[in-house]
Amino acid sequence: MTRTAAFGSWKSPIAAGAVVSADRRFDRPIVLEGDAVYWVESRPHEDGRLAIVRWSPGDGTHEVTPAPFSARSTVHEYGGGAFTAEAGTVFFSNGGDQRLYGQKAGAPPAPITPASAIRYADIGLDARRGRLICVAEDHGQVGREAVNSLAAVGLDGRGEIRDLVAGNDFYSSPRLSPDGTHLAWLTWNHPHMPWDAAELWLGEMREDGSIGSATHVAGGRDESVCMPRFSPDGTLYFVYEETGWWNLYRWTHGRIQPVCPMAAEFGLPAWTFGTSTYGFESSDSLIAFYTHDDRATLARVDLSSLSLQRLEAPFTSMDSLQVGDGHAVFVAGSPEHSWSIVRYDLRTGRSRVLRESSDVEIEAGYLSTSRVLDFPTEEGVTSHALFYPPTNRDFRGPDGERPPLIVVSHGGPTAAACSTLSPEIQYWTSRGFAVADVNYGGSTGYGRDYRKRLNGRLGVVDVDDCLACATFLAAAGETDPERTIIRGRSAGGYTTLAALTFRDFFRAGASHYGISDLEAMVTDTHKFESRYLESLVGPYPATRDLYRERSPVNSAQRLSCPVIFFQGGEDRVVPPSQAALMVEALRENGVPVAHVLFPDEQHGFRKAENLERALEAELFFYSRVFGFTPADPIVPVHIDNLA
Repeated sequence: MTRTAAFGSWKSPIAAGAVVSADRRFDRPIVLEGDAVYWVESRPHEDGRLAIVRWSPGDGTHEVTPAPFSARSTVHEYGGGAFTAEAGTVFFSNGGDQRLYGQKAGAPPAPITPASAIRYADIGLDARRGRLICVAEDHGQVGREAVNSLAAVGLDGRGEIRDLVAGNDFYSSPRLSPDGTHLAWLTWNHPHMPWDAAELWLGEMREDGSIGSATHVAGGRDESVCMPRFSPDGTLYFVYEETGWWNLYRWTHGRIQPVCPMAAEFGLPAWTFGTSTYGFESSDSLIAFYTHDDRATLARVDLSSLSLQRLEAPFTSMDSLQVGDGHAVFVAGSPEHSWSIVRYDLRTGRSRVLRESSDVEIEAGYLSTSRVLDFPTEEGVTSHALFYPPTNRDFRGPDGERPPLIVVSHGGPTAAACSTLSPEIQYWTSRGFAVADVNYGGSTGYGRDYRKRLNGRLGVVDVDDCLACATFLAAAGETDPERTIIRGRSAGGYTTLAALTFRDFFRAGASHYGISDLEAMVTDTHKFESRYLESLVGPYPATRDLYRERSPVNSAQRLSCPVIFFQGGEDRVVPPSQAALMVEALRENGVPVAHVLFPDEQHGFRKAENLERALEAELFFYSRVFGFTPADPIVPVHIDNLA
């Protein structure tokens, strides 16, 4: 029997502990070796350790790297591309010391590189020369910016490190041709990010393993290129944004040739290493996925006719695609299923789930399915979101009341909300909240022009779009404008704080390691993003006044609604001072504020107990602000200035 109860107080079968305990995060990339599949997944109950896992048809799934080893790179702080595997041996960067290790089947990991201040990522094997080729990031010069290069690391026991390409600020994606005679790579320089301006180069590999003559293939100022790969016959393919969409291209006979151009995205922003949206079935056939209209589609491309054929697959979101003999493996999800490692039979079209990111099973009566929301925003532009109504078969809200709305401002800010089942979102909707996951201007998936809407307008376009989404839903009678919340992580945390400070609509907010002082981020963050704000705000110090004007901490007196802050004490991306300064300002101004600090967390929480605490503390905070009682007991969080 359905009962009437206040929104937010509904009893839900989706507990915070269950959401967290079953939460596995798959780190890029996936590696194929014959029929075997390798991937990296997190262990929340092992302090977020990243374990390499192997699956094969005969042996099933088993863990390769023993505790306490963790396959994690911290190049660019975000890492990715932390391992590769070949001939029964895995090579990986260890999270604890950032050294490279090799591990043969049945043996413990053995160090390859000495202890040093060098970090490694985007690891590939050059079997012909007995070495690894990777991105190296040297933090050994105290007081100076880290130095990045492409390097070769010997496997002869001495761990000799040799720079192959150096001199620019950043490098990624070193890819060796099948015959070992050429190396392709990406490079870019400050103040650009790789999705704004990167270059693809192709170099000849000399007999001694050094790089000889090199050719600039594609990319440059205001042109993004990503994901180079060689086909089995040695042709270089890549994703290029020449027409305003990330499409497939190839380098043939000394010129660039488009491969089935279309108004869809075959690319992804390279926040981490190891990104892949395509692979080769043969020299004549390519398997890829692309995103269009908020949905990912799997396809086969005939490389002779350059024609595209859609493949039937029950997924709406995809990532990290690799192709083997007769099959493709990728990470995928749908509104009914959380992110999973999937093996797709290219002959039959059948999918086999090898590993799910979540063990939480949500019955249909508690499952909120998203719908695509296109809504008008400033300057006549249409923006986008995914809307989840509150759903719980056991409860309904009081007559005449509309549900509270949580507006989610994603991080990046070039990321994108997707429709894959999120137990965290279901945690909120099953308790009586509506959720709008907003793809504001700057998000990926809608072409270059939409992504570049945010350039020079961080704190304006993102805030406008989040506000427009909330007002659109309220005007449609779907949500309560007096109980509208905004929450976000990292750059989304900045959008949250900017919306609460510079607009007067939202009634509460939650900032998870969000930026409050843009000016401080110029000097107090890591190398990869140290100049990012020049494109999003303006050149510094020439536009210093604009940085100060758009920094919530400088206008904290304008923020009057309750806010809760979550912060990692070891965060190198958004330092703890960013939250502390804002919290202190709100305390002094008499605004209800809570500050939850996890001293041993970095940028993005990894430990199960902290993830669970953050989820429950946020619910407790909203219950106090909006006057409802949660169905389950929660350890209180201290809230200043709230009677």
